[in-house]
Amino acid sequence: MKISKPLAFIIILIGLLGCTKEPALKVYSLDTPTVTAVYGNRYKNKSIKVTYPQSLKDKVSQKMNFSYSSIDSGNYQNSEWSNNMRKLLQGTFVEVLDESKLFKVVLSDTSTVKEDYRLESTIFAFQHRVRGEHSNAVVSIQFNLINTETGNLVKSKRFSYSESTPTTDAKGYVSATNVAVSKLSSDLMDWLK
Repeated sequence: MKISKPLAFIIILIGLLGCTKEPALKVYSLDTPTVTAVYGNRYKNKSIKVTYPQSLKDKVSQKMNFSYSSIDSGNYQNSEWSNNMRKLLQGTFVEVLDESKLFKVVLSDTSTVKEDYRLESTIFAFQHRVRGEHSNAVVSIQFNLINTETGNLVKSKRFSYSESTPTTDAKGYVSATNVAVSKLSSDLMDWLK
């Protein structure tokens, strides 16, 4: 029995495609922490604009970063964030501040409305730190509250967290990162009061 060249080509192609199929890409996002509304505070009639977070040390993007040592790091190939992490963090901060009712209105930096205060943030660390059988989600962000009328710094604080992961894979990292961001959100609200 003779097989035609097109049929042989199709059979080989199907065989190659079956062997080269990569694992599906898993996409994760941050859970927006729930916060309790705060009424009767000094900012209740003021507006705040949350700027796009800057990054100094770690490369922060849609890719999930991990490190095995201070000089050995990389990105997960089959897992990533649902958006650029800086955009996810900015959205989380806007939503948490809005729910807290600390300010009359909370704006993102794309708004053209003149704000009373500006909340700037700088990311110092945002990664999955794996050391042997143990791993942690590491989050370190500094916030600056600026009075936009005077241009003066009202206050500044750096928040750092290292949460143990339930597993050393990307899913465990996301779980621990959500715990860290929840603690960060709560501490940020307390600091702003």
